[in-house]
Amino acid sequence: MSKGFTLVIVESPAKAKTIEKYLGSGYHVTASMGHLIDLPKSRLAIDVDHGFNPEYITVRGKAKILKEIKSKSLRANLVLLASDNDREGEAIAYHIYRTLEKAKKDIEIKRIIFNEITPDAIRKAVDNPIELDYKKVDSQKARRVLDRLVGYNLSPLLWKKVKNGLSAGRVQSVALKLICDREEEVESFIPEEYWTLEASLNNGTAKNFIAKLASYGDSKVNFHNEEEVTAVKNELADADFVVAERKETKKVSKPKPPFTTSTLQQVAANKLGFNSKKTMQIAQQLYEGIEIGASRVGLISYMRTDSVRVSNQALEDVRKFISDSFPKFLPDEANQYSVAKRSQDAHEAIRPTYVANYTPEYLKGFLNKDQLRLYTIIWERFVSSQMSNSVSKIISYSIKAKSAIFKCSSTVLEQKGYQAVLKLLKAKSGEANAPALKEGDILTLQELLADQHFTQGPARFTDASIVKALEENGIGRPSTYAPIISVLLDRYYVVRKNKQLQPTVLGKLISNMLSEQFPDLLNVKFTASLEQQLDDVEEGKLDWHKMLGDFYSPFSQQVDHVNETMESIKGVLDEESDEVCEKCGKPMVKKLGRFGYFLACSGFPECLNTKSVPLAKCPRPNCDGDIVARKKQGGKGKEFYGCTNYPECDFITHFKPSESKCPKCGQFLVEKNDKKFGIDKACINPDCDFLHIAGEDDEQV
Repeated sequence: MSKGFTLVIVESPAKAKTIEKYLGSGYHVTASMGHLIDLPKSRLAIDVDHGFNPEYITVRGKAKILKEIKSKSLRANLVLLASDNDREGEAIAYHIYRTLEKAKKDIEIKRIIFNEITPDAIRKAVDNPIELDYKKVDSQKARRVLDRLVGYNLSPLLWKKVKNGLSAGRVQSVALKLICDREEEVESFIPEEYWTLEASLNNGTAKNFIAKLASYGDSKVNFHNEEEVTAVKNELADADFVVAERKETKKVSKPKPPFTTSTLQQVAANKLGFNSKKTMQIAQQLYEGIEIGASRVGLISYMRTDSVRVSNQALEDVRKFISDSFPKFLPDEANQYSVAKRSQDAHEAIRPTYVANYTPEYLKGFLNKDQLRLYTIIWERFVSSQMSNSVSKIISYSIKAKSAIFKCSSTVLEQKGYQAVLKLLKAKSGEANAPALKEGDILTLQELLADQHFTQGPARFTDASIVKALEENGIGRPSTYAPIISVLLDRYYVVRKNKQLQPTVLGKLISNMLSEQFPDLLNVKFTASLEQQLDDVEEGKLDWHKMLGDFYSPFSQQVDHVNETMESIKGVLDEESDEVCEKCGKPMVKKLGRFGYFLACSGFPECLNTKSVPLAKCPRPNCDGDIVARKKQGGKGKEFYGCTNYPECDFITHFKPSESKCPKCGQFLVEKNDKKFGIDKACINPDCDFLHIAGEDDEQV
């Protein structure tokens, strides 16, 4: 490496590789691999008595990288700090700046920022370097210190009062509370039976169609049981079905704005089945650059954003593409979308960098399956956002049979508009359309169809819905949604089952304890106010020392109060059981471990016997075994539940037994989420009809 070059410092090797190709000779691009300077892990390192000043050190394992950066900078004419344009990125740039400044007093160091990794964007940033944003640095420092103060005060408290090895975080604890509160609603919900009635009709054509009973007599339909619906069904069996009314309405559907971090994670979860962490990992790859033939291309703009704003150049490019490819659906003017009140608006929306050159079809040979799917929804969402509305004609019919009114409808897409570009994001078609009918038509009844349903309780949070809840409540920021979920999963406070986030026994315990002892800290509005204060620090409206002082004084007093007054609940975690150790004959104790409850011999450490906690008694006749959680050999794969008398008894179920007993037969219920019935619990007994789907035997439940 010769003297006289410009050193560009980015965060990741992939980004460095892409940018170095764009800049060519005279530039050397190196990666910091994230933060190089941070708080030590082993101690608080915050001077709470003198302005909350943090004590920073070189991150363990990063000394070699920092040394190499310093060595390269001593031979450079100019150093450009090109970390991400957000709080964390600004802090990374700041710490590198301070380190290099000490190493070489006269070195010229500048900051560059960009929203996309394209040759034009990088060259423009290099040609227009700026100074560090110290307000943003202060905001990151306040956030880091705030989280350290909370974590390093609450974690020892949990060790002392609850269980060794636990930890708590400021934002994660609030997210955990949301998940636990929802779980309480799910567990307390009791499904209620109701019935619907539909008529299979024909107007003389070959194909039958379905109309739903909307009202009977002077009231809406509300059948509570089979007897009620059967009475109406019998009443209408000989009725004449006549088209009483035909209505036409227009439905105008507007395109949705381009993605923000939150909406991308939600749609990727719902459409592609990606969890938040996977979505952000793939988006990072698309942003930092993919090999496209002989070129390396950053395919999307920065993926951590809460804004739907789009640059003028990007608008020009997408409108030209629509004009060439979908001229009928180009609006006279660009569509404008309002930015949310809480949005920092630091970055554009997530969009493709080259909308015309790199269509999803073109990139099929260059991206792997998941990269292509995520890129496709980003591309489709952005292009469609600048197209015209779609217009549908909805024809609805009211069909009279004695005192009953049945309803059906048909939808005709009159103008595709933005839907013309949608493939992966195309909405699933709904119910089959009714045929063309006119008022006075007499229809032939083919069959009356009564169907049993059960009311659906609140759904457990998924990655998509918890991200939406966090955003709506002002908790966290685009860069933190995925890490919040990951931390809860890694700590085993939450598990992901069937894509749903379910709190563990340990998670519930932690949440209940923190909610009771620190109600302000786990209050959604209070957490949102802290996020707003961090934004105010970044905007120069609030001094970070004052912000931390206002928070820490009452918080530390509450920590001291809880330390002094709260009784230890460690004993709560160890419960006596009726089980006897088969190895030594001593009673077994129910203990809470990292993966939930288990049974351990009270003779420990002399006896090391452990086993799973029985969840229910085996439902097989003449079997006295217990149902316990199991996994295939090696501990991998999906959890299932089987009898302890295996192989003599081969009963298994893939649905977790609940603590509830069936009110009809007394056998246990399993937790179930059936697409057709939308229920949470069903009886394990195949001969019992309590929320049970006919035709399933006990091995298949």
